Amino acid sequence: MIHIKFCPLSRRFALATLVAMAMVSPGANAQTGPQKLPTTQLTAGMHLIRAEVADDDGERQIGLMHRPSMGASDGMVFVFEQPGVQCFWMRNTLIPLSAAFIDDSGTIVNIEDMKPQSDDSHCSKKPVRFVLEMNKGWFDKRGLKAGSVIGGAVFKPAAAR
Repeated sequence: MIHIKFCPLSRRFALATLVAMAMVSPGANAQTGPQKLPTTQLTAGMHLIRAEVADDDGERQIGLMHRPSMGASDGMVFVFEQPGVQCFWMRNTLIPLSAAFIDDSGTIVNIEDMKPQSDDSHCSKKPVRFVLEMNKGWFDKRGLKAGSVIGGAVFKPAAAR
């Protein structure tokens, strides 16, 4: 057994460092409840959507996790800085969802239905900057498919918003 002597100042510094590390460690602040984000209004033909906007890494990683339900016309739009092949999964997500992968013009590239609490990956068929998650079947019930257009301020260039 090795004993290390610290002077009182070093001991206080070591304790402060441990406390700070505990506060920022991923396990210490794990997300256990749903996040609530600012909303924007989107349109799909004559249909209105109230979508929460997830536009940074932390918000996108949590997404719709831990929600027991979602309103009939509610959803979440994920906004990425650059187009890319976006892939989503459903870990810790309690409700079945449909994800529309959307290009810069607001045009749906593809729609994927996703099972709750699954690590199955669902990806865009080409690079996109937006993904809109709605209750499972929402797009199908409204006749929306690849090629349909979703409207809203998030699809406009930053200068035009």
